[in-house]
Amino acid sequence: MTLDTTIFTFASSTDLVLEIPIITQNQAYLDSQAFSNANSRYQAYINQLCLSAILLWLQEDWTPQTKVWPTTTALPSFWELVNGIALSLEATRLILIPSEAIDWSELRVPQEWVDIPSWAGDYYLAVQVEPDEGYVRVWGYCNHEKLKTQGSYDASDRTYCLDAADIINDISVLAVARQLCPEEPTRSVIEEIPSLSPQQAQNLIARLGNPEILTPRQEIPFQLWGGLIQHGGWRKNLYQQRLRLPEQWSVIQWLQSGISQVAEAVGWGSFDLQLSAAGARGEEDTQLSTILSRRLAIAGQIYELNIIPQVEQDATIWRFELRNTAVGAAIPGGFKLRLLTEDLQPFPDNEDVATTAVEQLYVEVALEVGESIVWEIQPFPDNYDREILKF
Repeated sequence: MTLDTTIFTFASSTDLVLEIPIITQNQAYLDSQAFSNANSRYQAYINQLCLSAILLWLQEDWTPQTKVWPTTTALPSFWELVNGIALSLEATRLILIPSEAIDWSELRVPQEWVDIPSWAGDYYLAVQVEPDEGYVRVWGYCNHEKLKTQGSYDASDRTYCLDAADIINDISVLAVARQLCPEEPTRSVIEEIPSLSPQQAQNLIARLGNPEILTPRQEIPFQLWGGLIQHGGWRKNLYQQRLRLPEQWSVIQWLQSGISQVAEAVGWGSFDLQLSAAGARGEEDTQLSTILSRRLAIAGQIYELNIIPQVEQDATIWRFELRNTAVGAAIPGGFKLRLLTEDLQPFPDNEDVATTAVEQLYVEVALEVGESIVWEIQPFPDNYDREILKF
């Protein structure tokens, strides 16, 4: 709900003030307990209040297709480490920067949201959050180019700072600009961040996974930090390590003792499939095989990604298979199913491409114990965030 700004003595006529219902505050408090320390818990609480109010307003007043990037289930792994929220409005990305500060002289944006290419936004919204008073206030915005070229960089806390005088205060101007000038450049050019090796990543996760390190983002050079957390699988592993959670992404453990709670939350499940094989005397031998499965929404249709273990004499072959769940429906031409190493490198025969409509796409791979795989599908599924599946 939008509140009447005239009742607030601080508010200008261009301010957007949104109500935070009590039920939302209570749920945000409960959700904020799943973090490693008090700082992260409060950061998550403020971010959740900000998100709840602004996402609803954007969906009602701008476009119903507004959604969290990359996915709501990934938010804890962001808020454990850095302040801010990314929202996708079709081709536009908004970055919400919530703060309780009453000093509105500048907007301070964590470097991650500016200098990691896959995280960077088109526009950055300055949001004041008042939990006790039950409202959030959007007091201005800027685009990435202005933040990068006119803002100053503060190395002490790794933030970009832009004076209030350089910020547009009326958020309605942004809505008009998107409609009238959708092609207007919004982003400054930024350099790619070098990838890390799996060994580098695991060493950093082991080190920064100590929850007594309250600000891991400032413990190592930014290029290393950015290389670590731009990988969704490593970012989630770091979050889980800081919470002292047991391994959540072991496919072998899923088959032996059931899908982990974290994997279930993002949609993984399992079912038993009856297989028939010829016996020693030519008779059919029936056996059960557990299939791991995840439903995915891609371009308005529902698909199923299955992982099927195929035990052979001296190895297990893992078959990754994509199908359309609708009876008789095909996978359109142009779709790709691709497997990558943990550090996102290709390998021989690692992808299947639909040149025309096909019933299924599949890739089979033999893996050593301890190896890991990252799966990709193009076009990307809704709410896609990389996963490192361990075997």
